[in-house]
Amino acid sequence: MRIWSREAKLWAVDMRRIIASVQVLAETCAKHEPKPLLETRACALSAKDFGEHMSIVTVQLGQCGNQIGFEVFDALLRDSHSFQGLCSKRENEAYQTSCKERFFSEEENGDLTNLKPANQSSSLDFPIARAVLVDMEPKVINQTLSKAAQSGRWKYVSISGSYCVHGPRHEESIMNLIQKEVEKCDSFSGFFIIMSMAGGTGSGLGAFVTQNLQDQYPNSLKMNQIIWPYGTGEVIVQNYNSILTLSHLYRSSDALLVHENDAVHKICAKLMNIKQISFSDINQVLAHQLGSTFQLRIDWQVRPPLSGLPPLRKISLSKDLHFNTSIANLVILRGNDVQSADVEGFKDPALYTSWLEPVHAFNVWKTQRAFSKYEKSAVLVSNSQFLVKPLDMIVKKAWNMFASKAYIHQYTKFGIEEEDFLDSFTLLEQVIASYCNL
Repeated sequence: MRIWSREAKLWAVDMRRIIASVQVLAETCAKHEPKPLLETRACALSAKDFGEHMSIVTVQLGQCGNQIGFEVFDALLRDSHSFQGLCSKRENEAYQTSCKERFFSEEENGDLTNLKPANQSSSLDFPIARAVLVDMEPKVINQTLSKAAQSGRWKYVSISGSYCVHGPRHEESIMNLIQKEVEKCDSFSGFFIIMSMAGGTGSGLGAFVTQNLQDQYPNSLKMNQIIWPYGTGEVIVQNYNSILTLSHLYRSSDALLVHENDAVHKICAKLMNIKQISFSDINQVLAHQLGSTFQLRIDWQVRPPLSGLPPLRKISLSKDLHFNTSIANLVILRGNDVQSADVEGFKDPALYTSWLEPVHAFNVWKTQRAFSKYEKSAVLVSNSQFLVKPLDMIVKKAWNMFASKAYIHQYTKFGIEEEDFLDSFTLLEQVIASYCNL
């Protein structure tokens, strides 16, 4: 996973978004140690850390966004009811309450009594995901609604039936649904937008909706979770769609959390030994990565460094990077023995850019409240150079197609001009240059 953030413009010239990588090392035994990352100070989480119930509204866009969104909500609710006894009963109850308020609202409905788990009283409210489902065809949404209802644990309510065409046509209905979800929150934190990057509803409509959210909710956090396409290709114009989507989100999103299909596929094949890998397998891995991170009360605001800004200098992309230089990192340790975890190896200044001290760039959070079925787990959220090569690859492939005018007419007939492509190339090349200068 990777992140871009608006606050990055405070850190370096022409760096208005942060690319970050997230690695999740879910462990069921102690024989696998987390890779040496970085560390500044340890923060042990207690019941009070789960006490601030800031609600998040999730916007699921297209087939990809809706399928992943379902898995995320299902993983969150499963986790909230899986108590392994590693933390106190009070901490676990606070954790459950925090999850419920942050990601779910409640509805009294006697007709849903038979859907409640056996250990719940029929007088309890039924969890409803704080989510808006958007797609241009009903099939995937209907399947998602049905799977949620059949789970017997929670359900969806808000649904809606690409950028230059479908966005303006359905803008009012989509934004009205989002507004209704926001108004249900007692304490609203921001939006989590799940979408693809390669093509379809997610990329075009996702960029359009994010821009509208920025216009209507400028002071609320907008974090986009986007799926980076397979390097071998899924859609013939996926590189065009990717640069257009990234450049639009660059201007309107606070953070981009990126999952690479190739990387998640390797997790399924090599770490989980799945022979016939399905999209459901991939989505469940994504859901566990996201759920183990967002269950905790984390301040996602990006802090600028205390020192001055460095001058930009030219660096060739062909230069081999021995490691990915970082400017902001967070490690989350959960489960058994996390308080005794040795993080001294994470303090190496060589892992950071020269103009930023580790103490200003890194934090570690610890809690004995394990995630789901895992005895212990570690998550790294890293703002680093990790995405430079894949981003540069997509930009180069898109430029090669653009130089030969391949498929440009498929965009110009819907109102996207060649100048829009050139603006996207320029912006993303600035991002690449900024991260190379770390």
